[in-house]
Amino acid sequence: QVQLVESGGGLVQAGGSLRLSCAASGSIFRINAMGWYRQAPGKQRELVAVITSYNTNYADSVKGRFTISRDNAKNTVSLQMNRLKPEDTAVYYCNADLAVFGDSREYNYWGQGTQVTVSS
Repeated sequence: QVQLVESGGGLVQAGGSLRLSCAASGSIFRINAMGWYRQAPGKQRELVAVITSYNTNYADSVKGRFTISRDNAKNTVSLQMNRLKPEDTAVYYCNADLAVFGDSREYNYWGQGTQVTVSS
């Protein structure tokens, strides 16, 4: 069984910072992409940032404020969020494309989500 467990959400004032972390565990053979998505109330889930072995991509709304990083040895991905805005308020989900031992195919996994609330 593969699990993605997020941590680091919370309440912060506008202009502040938070750091989200996500740890993938289980019989993991290879992780391709890892990323963060978010879903605000009444809105669709949207990509925030994604990182592969070759590049990173960010939503336009977070470029210059958020930084995604990854520790391949620990199977973790982090999201440093600076200069937070009230519109960043959402549930943030960790996501990974990975293969487990014994199966070369990659599957997509989600974490349970962590709430980020930015007050004005």
